Amino acid sequence: MECEFPRVNEPSDEIKKILKSVKVIAIPGLSPDESKPSHRVAKYLKSVGYKVVPIYPKEDEILGEKVYRSLKEVPFEIDMIDMFRKAVVAKDMLEVMKSRDDIKVLWLQEGIVNNEVGEEAKSLGYKFVQNKCTMVEHRGIFG
Repeated sequence: MECEFPRVNEPSDEIKKILKSVKVIAIPGLSPDESKPSHRVAKYLKSVGYKVVPIYPKEDEILGEKVYRSLKEVPFEIDMIDMFRKAVVAKDMLEVMKSRDDIKVLWLQEGIVNNEVGEEAKSLGYKFVQNKCTMVEHRGIFG
């Protein structure tokens, strides 16, 4: 296993703008297991007013929200992807973003780094955050 240092990331002021502007967050890897970080983060994001969209291979509902098997199935606009999957999957997320006009932010959760995808995302005009937790960042900025 090769660990990467995150070379590509939005600065703190841009992260604040992202968290202020997005409303609908798709969460690939959102687990129904309450003990998992993805569940705790999604529950927090929902509690502070974001609409969370679970992307998970099983279940019909997580946190009271309809579960979709893939981002391609989501029939409404998404502002941001908050990914809880292996770093290699970020390339697939970027491909979905390129096929839709709505998603403008790709966020890889804490411990997930993919500089190659980050560089491509930035070159295409997307916002890109990696190796940071949306819940931790939101709490740090907004209290």
